[in-house]
Amino acid sequence: MPTTMEPKLITGNANPPLAAAIARRMSIHRNLGLVNARVERFNDGEIFVEVFENVRGEDMFIIQPTSNPANDNLMELLIMADALRRSSASRITAVIPYFGYARQDRRAKARTPISAKLVANMLVEAGVERVLTMDLHAAQIQGFFDIPVDNLYASPIFALDILQQFKGNMEDIMVVSPDVGGVARARELAKRINAPLSIVDKRREKPGEIAEMTVIGDVTGKKCIIVDDICDTAGTLCKAAEVILEHGATEVHAYITHGVLSGPAVDRVTKSVMKSLVITDTIQPTEPVQGCANIRVLPTAPIFAQAIHNIWNGASVSSLFETETLEASYEGMFS
Repeated sequence: MPTTMEPKLITGNANPPLAAAIARRMSIHRNLGLVNARVERFNDGEIFVEVFENVRGEDMFIIQPTSNPANDNLMELLIMADALRRSSASRITAVIPYFGYARQDRRAKARTPISAKLVANMLVEAGVERVLTMDLHAAQIQGFFDIPVDNLYASPIFALDILQQFKGNMEDIMVVSPDVGGVARARELAKRINAPLSIVDKRREKPGEIAEMTVIGDVTGKKCIIVDDICDTAGTLCKAAEVILEHGATEVHAYITHGVLSGPAVDRVTKSVMKSLVITDTIQPTEPVQGCANIRVLPTAPIFAQAIHNIWNGASVSSLFETETLEASYEGMFS
């Protein structure tokens, strides 16, 4: 049971619009806003944090994705956690919608780091006692922590949007995994919308260069939906869309949780054969992303707000994986 009257939210500079949206969502039933604080930099780039409200004994939630610039946003998160710990906060939960460094979750070759584990250690040492995130690149990253980790999924949100966008044409839908490693994620979405599953098999001659792509499964006459957790430069995604169309699909759409969209990504998506790319706001969309005609952004504030409320109240977080529960949290947005 909670020991304080309400949870307290604080944010850095990584994604203020999402933090504000979560606070607004939670203030529906209580007068709740973001804790007044400043997260600034000295002239040499050092990060300085000052909290202007009393947080002694409070249940604190730091809302801070570690997206680009990853190092700055990670340091902001660590320093905020340290400031709250030294201010006698009762519990500190790091709400990290996008967990940076998650792609470095193993040693792919000799003399390389496991940076995801290092980041986990740093968070714990800074005073974080619980982590709330969405669509970790690899589920086993939860095991890098010796504290509770709640990993939310975007697939229930995607399922609600797909059922709305393709209403009346669901029999033509096929879910596609862009690689073998993402089959579990694609299968989960396919199960939710009762659609068949296909896989794009990639073969590389050297890292970063795709020599060949083949489609496993018959996509002829189908409206294909590629689902993945991260889209960075969008090169592989756009190439996969072309291959799927070459194999007889009528349309290709993509649903990606974290729209990193760095470098030439937006230009590639704009010029690609994909009819639409749907991302979430776990990473704050840039102006080019917002201005791209075939990119849509789905809100995650409702699910994060409900998850924070459940954690604070000692209720189930896994209940948010159910379509019925999530539909209520989104208040008929997809009906």
